[in-house]
Amino acid sequence: MNKFQRALKRQNEGTPPIWLMRQAGRYHNHYQNLRRTHGFLELCKNPDLACETTMGPINDFDFDAAILFSDILFPIEAMGIPLDFAPGPKFDRYLRDASDLKYYDGAVDRIHDLSYQTEALIKIRRALPDEKGLIGFVGGPLTLYVFAVEGSHKNGIDSALKGFDDGRFDGFMERLIPMLAENLALQAKTDIDCLAILDSAAGVISPDLYETRYLPYLKELIRLFREKGYDDTALLYYGKNIAPKQYDLLRPLSFGAFGFDHSHDLPTLCRDFGNDFAFQGNLPPETMSLPENEAIAAIESFLTRMKDVPADIRKGWICGLGHGILPTAREDNVRHFIRLLRENF
Repeated sequence: MNKFQRALKRQNEGTPPIWLMRQAGRYHNHYQNLRRTHGFLELCKNPDLACETTMGPINDFDFDAAILFSDILFPIEAMGIPLDFAPGPKFDRYLRDASDLKYYDGAVDRIHDLSYQTEALIKIRRALPDEKGLIGFVGGPLTLYVFAVEGSHKNGIDSALKGFDDGRFDGFMERLIPMLAENLALQAKTDIDCLAILDSAAGVISPDLYETRYLPYLKELIRLFREKGYDDTALLYYGKNIAPKQYDLLRPLSFGAFGFDHSHDLPTLCRDFGNDFAFQGNLPPETMSLPENEAIAAIESFLTRMKDVPADIRKGWICGLGHGILPTAREDNVRHFIRLLRENF
């Protein structure tokens, strides 16, 4: 087993593995060079280019795991809603009221339009050295719902919240969940080590609404996926801005790992969850954009606190940021992060 696989099983006794959400992205020269001649959608949907994009930060920074270069919104596109990036995501239609649900086709077979993800993962696995892990992903169902309604979750979600009462939320979930389970299965049939469910909008609803209205759909997603024969595929759930109580609610859902955002004190959560789950996190992404000396000091402080966590609990730690790396990140700071982690552990 490589160290990423060992950490997922909470058996890693050496240096923790490290990978970053969005590690192939705008901060990196390799990605910028590709974008000079290829559009974003081309990089995602051409398996050779997706592989090349994914491998850039592995070859340059020596991360311990690669994550498929793709986008969480493609299942919505597969439902029949045209999607473009200009430069951010733009749908031709949004879920403004319940009558719009008729435009969202939940036929499971439509998700096979995303077979380019499967082809890309196969190519990435062949390109990766044996000591590197491979991660596939989908967006969290709530996050996809918010994007379908609002186009983003950064500028308020009033309409999305109203959708919990007018039928849009449940109608969308009933269409999406079987498709998303099939999307997970499409990726799981390749030689991957982990599937991540990236729920960046998870914290925009109240904990009570999360528990009573959303959690049943997450449970259904995992049930449908497992029923497809992937009982042993490791699943990681990342929920931005959710509380420890919500992670407690997720305990029974057969997740093997949690990703924690930087609003939490990671050593505390390690002690609460580290005996039962692998965990990833959670240096603030802004650290990578600081002047070099400040970044080094912040990284060293973070690692010092993690060294105080009992070694037995750290066996499941996957080092990373508390969210995706920012376009303003400095490559040298990324190199310092990896170097200091390996020097300290």
